[in-house]
Amino acid sequence: MPKSTANAALVLRLYVAGNAPNSVIAIANIEAICDVNFPAAHEIQIVDMLQNPLQALADGVIVTPTLLRVSPLPACRVIGNLSDSAQVLRMLGDK
Repeated sequence: MPKSTANAALVLRLYVAGNAPNSVIAIANIEAICDVNFPAAHEIQIVDMLQNPLQALADGVIVTPTLLRVSPLPACRVIGNLSDSAQVLRMLGDK
């Protein structure tokens, strides 16, 4: 269920585990953070590890929720429900 805006400069991949509470919270948090801080240039790829374990393995993800910044490089990650928006924004390079 990717959320995309035209010409996304920021590409994120969020690994979740089905409808687990922390996964649902992480999805809502990253959507809110991106809608406020990157309204015109972001793409969020949501990957359910229960349905796509090989993609998680390829990205070295073993814990959910995990957010990866795919682009711009360098790639980096934040683990947790993303409720600390300041930490997420530091990782994303915004603030």
